[in-house]
Amino acid sequence: MSASKSVAGPSVVSHAGRSGRNWLALSAIAALIVVLPVAGLALEALKGSTGLWAHLFSSVLPVALRDTVILLVGVGLLTAVLGTTTAWLVTAYDFPGRRLLEWALLLPLAVPTYIIAYAYLDILHPIGSVQGAIRWVLGYESPRQFRLPDIRSMIGCILLLGFVLYPYVYIPTRAMFITQSGNLIDAARTLGISRRAVFWRVALPLARPAVAVGIALALMETLNDVGAAEFLGVRTMTVSIYTTWITRTDLPGASQIALALLLIVVGLVAVERWARRKQRYATDARRSRGLKPQKVSAVNGMLLLFMGSVPILLGFVAPALYLTTEAWKRYQFAGVSPRLLNEAISTITIATLATVVTISLGLVVAYATRLRPGKASATLLRLSTVGYAAPGTVVAIGVLIVLAGFDRFIDRTALDWCGISTGLLFMGSGAAVVYALTVRFLAISAGGIEAGLSRIPMSLDHASRTLGQSPAGTFRHVHLPLSKAAISAAALLVFVDCIKELPATLLLRPLNVETFATHLYGEAARGTYEEASIAALAIVAISVLPVILLSRIGTAGRSVAADR
Repeated sequence: MSASKSVAGPSVVSHAGRSGRNWLALSAIAALIVVLPVAGLALEALKGSTGLWAHLFSSVLPVALRDTVILLVGVGLLTAVLGTTTAWLVTAYDFPGRRLLEWALLLPLAVPTYIIAYAYLDILHPIGSVQGAIRWVLGYESPRQFRLPDIRSMIGCILLLGFVLYPYVYIPTRAMFITQSGNLIDAARTLGISRRAVFWRVALPLARPAVAVGIALALMETLNDVGAAEFLGVRTMTVSIYTTWITRTDLPGASQIALALLLIVVGLVAVERWARRKQRYATDARRSRGLKPQKVSAVNGMLLLFMGSVPILLGFVAPALYLTTEAWKRYQFAGVSPRLLNEAISTITIATLATVVTISLGLVVAYATRLRPGKASATLLRLSTVGYAAPGTVVAIGVLIVLAGFDRFIDRTALDWCGISTGLLFMGSGAAVVYALTVRFLAISAGGIEAGLSRIPMSLDHASRTLGQSPAGTFRHVHLPLSKAAISAAALLVFVDCIKELPATLLLRPLNVETFATHLYGEAARGTYEEASIAALAIVAISVLPVILLSRIGTAGRSVAADR
């Protein structure tokens, strides 16, 4: 018996090592798939002449860079203020409606940035119902006598994006507040510090890493936006990439602007990590207790409920009501357009294919990290997630360059060998859109699945191996069943993000193929808002799904903190 064990032991280890190397090789392929568009973008940018760079630096980049920086600063400040104050409000105070407010503050995440711009352009139109009601109250008769400032402005863009993106700060900051030790708060109160001062001197400094992460995510979404900025007349670098490529048909110029934007993104990530490089927080979970909300009077409770409801009303309720009303009007007038059925099929098909590919690659990358922990697997994990930091327009240009090259190679080879032309095999089939969405959202898949796998004890892997299972068998019979929740959550988030994604889909979709997002963009660009209301409402309705998931996770987090 001992002899058989001595023989079997090394063979199992050797088999596990070979299998681990195979998974690592597959992870390297996944990372290469993500990195290729960035490399293609850099090569295409080098094709631009020196005169083109001079033109960009003199006329395009100064305006685009100025507007981008102003927009980022404004959105960063607004999301920081809204996210941290609402997180503290629902964590530190107990008032009627607080439980409802906790998850309702997530709802603006269900409204993509281009949809809120689309909605408010009509809601706040000079001859619309809102401004008409204001003029009626004030005794004016026409827009010439009184009108609100035009929402098509930098301030309008900052406000709208801020009220949609603040949940990126609210979610991690609230989680940090919940897990903060109540003992620290009590110690501060015994030293004579008021509840308001506790926020500034204790809670907020401890939560700075979470606030920094949330702001960074909000700014990434701001850089990815093309619809809202274009609708509102803000010429960001993302909009400049789109117009340079589509309007001027200048791919090298668009690649150079995209490369400059990518450097800004890298700089944002570096600044965010530098800002929290020395942040450390430790607590004894056995002796500490969670922060207990303070009960307030009825009047103060109503005031806090109103304050917490304002971001929800502006960021979700108002646009959702507008879309519902306009969709109902459109349905009563002309029913449901046959176009919507085709767009729904295209939207769901593209999102489903991209989700399957993204989750499959995410499983490979996450499992390789578990089998072969070390610098190599960690580096491949980071490389496979860099696409999420790149705006959709940047990824789209990189994907176009790579797949267009493959299309030309295959077409030339087919002509030489078979005498037939394959045409745009990748670019004309929708594969480019699926590829771009995979690059963009592989970070969500790999990160979510890796987190789920990390909760499974390594002892189960060892037990499975001693029973004769290979790493692939252990993956099928142990890890997949135990990480179903994490995989399902990642798949849901990826699917919804694919449906909402506008820049990559707008730039890479095949001819005569429309999705909900591209249909809405086209109608809003033409000013026919009522035509796209049903598509916009469908996107918002689907986007509520991850919000429900996040609210359940938040409730679970509070329960764990309370149990401590």
